[in-house]
Amino acid sequence: MKNQEITIEAIGKLMDVFYTKIRNDKNGLGDLFNSQIGTSDEEWEHHKAKIASFWEGMLLGSGNYSGQPLKTHIDLPPFPQEFFALWLSLFEESLNVVFTEGPAKAILTRAQMIAQRFQSMIYMHQQS
Repeated sequence: MKNQEITIEAIGKLMDVFYTKIRNDKNGLGDLFNSQIGTSDEEWEHHKAKIASFWEGMLLGSGNYSGQPLKTHIDLPPFPQEFFALWLSLFEESLNVVFTEGPAKAILTRAQMIAQRFQSMIYMHQQS
């Protein structure tokens, strides 16, 4: 059953669905994530919990995320800008598995804004 509300539990389920897709991606995104996070289930569970906390803060005003997500992404080895479209596509697929249309659209809008800002900063930063 799809979630009609954004809750901590639903965000956790979203992380499970989404990062399963990422880990198994064969278009380069999976390789990038696996090279940065690691390949063990323990490393991925840690990453999912951290990013769930990020989304809890963004969507619910809760969570205990601490970090600098933009800096983390700027510091990655160079990667194709097209990975953002792939990331968003997998994220949208995952949202549609976990949430009904209303919350899925609200979260996707937020994710698109974040992705746009990150792209702007990363690719501007790489050119300088």
